[in-house]
Amino acid sequence: MFRAPTTLAPVSDATRDLPEYLTLHEIIKRARQRLSLDDWDYIVGGTETEVGVKRNRLALDSLGFRPRILRDVSRIDAGTDFLGRRLRLPVVLAPVGSLELFCPEGAAGSAQAAQTFGVAHMLSSVCQPGIEGLAQAAPDALRTYQLYVHGDAGWIDDRIERCIAAGYSAFCFTVDSAVYSRRERDQAKRNIRRNVVPGREMQVFFSWKDIERIRAKYSIPMALKGVDTAADAQLALDHGIDMIYVSNHGGRQLDHCLGSMAVLPEIVDVVKKRIPVIVDGGINRGSDVVKAMAAGADMVGLGRMQCLALAAGGQAGVVRMLEILEHEVVTCMGLLGVNNWSELDRSYITAAPAIDTPHTLSAFPLLSTDDQSFY
Repeated sequence: MFRAPTTLAPVSDATRDLPEYLTLHEIIKRARQRLSLDDWDYIVGGTETEVGVKRNRLALDSLGFRPRILRDVSRIDAGTDFLGRRLRLPVVLAPVGSLELFCPEGAAGSAQAAQTFGVAHMLSSVCQPGIEGLAQAAPDALRTYQLYVHGDAGWIDDRIERCIAAGYSAFCFTVDSAVYSRRERDQAKRNIRRNVVPGREMQVFFSWKDIERIRAKYSIPMALKGVDTAADAQLALDHGIDMIYVSNHGGRQLDHCLGSMAVLPEIVDVVKKRIPVIVDGGINRGSDVVKAMAAGADMVGLGRMQCLALAAGGQAGVVRMLEILEHEVVTCMGLLGVNNWSELDRSYITAAPAIDTPHTLSAFPLLSTDDQSFY
């Protein structure tokens, strides 16, 4: 629970040895200084024209707040319950492949940060140190696992059974990647290392029939990541899925898709609180988290900010990012006139004209606008 408003986000013991990051944009600047252009483009880029990346940000920027006044907001609590655990924020560190590009510990650093701060973590199946390695590195974290289907039924079952044995709380299938996209930032530089993944061709065969088989065999909570329509949300419910993850892969798969926040309401309306709804896509700031929760999400995924924080300071960088994000969230909640998420609903947001031209990092105007390396 937030005890008292402060001007600056408080620093924990886990982050005292870091540079004095007071804002999220300072973390981004440090990440840019440390990363090669190839690895930077991997974070900020999308597919083809990168319209999907921009629409994610546009959908967030096209929502305005409608605050209420003269409310007692002395007991603000930004925490939530998820998968039987109490979390400090309704945040999951989203699955991102190759986190080891950004710090030597890879996903272990991210999961340890989630454990230290108190948010959920989702491990990508194309990220080190793998299922068992991550469980050993962060045994007390709320760990979930995301799978790209790169094998047959036996291969899938092996991953599920290993996750159950290693104490993962949920299993997630990414379902928006039947074919791999054209990521022209990489292709133009002949940076094609991420295109060579054994078994990737198996993803094209994965279907609702496979979900039926898996759901009948295993009881671990299961999520589908990449749901972007009400029709598919209903199918997920019909197939016994336990969580729906609204995502367009950060604009990195199908280009010209709608922003995640633009499609979230129709999915929330179908689900009707029967199962949790997670959303990601352009969410970088505390106000973004609050907008997502007001629109009906139960959890919010952070992908790019996780990568940038890892690059800026490893595990401690991610903890510091979450500390600043929490301060932004709590400040926003207090100014809206709410103490907890149950008091927040769609009446607190409304359609509004976007002000700035959207791009991956347009939420941070204090980044140098004449330095194109941030785009």
